[in-house]
Amino acid sequence: MTFAFVSGDPALDLAATVGSRRDEPADALATPADLERWVAECAGLPERVSADAATFAAALELREAIYRLALDRVLGRPFDPAALEIVNGAAAGPVPVIALDDAGVRVAGDLRAALTQIARGAIALLADRGACLKECGRTGCTRIYVDRSRGARRTWCGMEACGNRVKAAAYRARKRAKAAP
Repeated sequence: MTFAFVSGDPALDLAATVGSRRDEPADALATPADLERWVAECAGLPERVSADAATFAAALELREAIYRLALDRVLGRPFDPAALEIVNGAAAGPVPVIALDDAGVRVAGDLRAALTQIARGAIALLADRGACLKECGRTGCTRIYVDRSRGARRTWCGMEACGNRVKAAAYRARKRAKAAP
């Protein structure tokens, strides 16, 4: 399984590891190994972490709290206090070690440090009233993303997964409408 990193922020990409939340939720992080792969593939996080049962549970709890807070922002409602407590608590943990060498930037740390970095990023994003957060416009997709498009006119979380599906469905509907007597 490959992960989609199209939300514009690692915290939102973590929240998006559950797809179709309102219809048929699909969890891409079913096991600790899935989480380890997700962290390794996410830019700016340590390349190798190991997830035990406790840190895996903490990661899933953080994911759900980030999603609740992001949805609160999208819907213009006050933040959920329990979700705030989880994210703020995670942000108080250890941070990854960042080093520069001739090959570029290296990020090292354990899973707790990666979760701290994600929580801190979520706080910065959710506190930024200028950040335009939206939920994907494709029916069934519940991914929340940062719309950095000109005029904030982006409609889908990403073209590859959702935009192309919506456009293809609209094209097929137009073709059927033309063919109908």
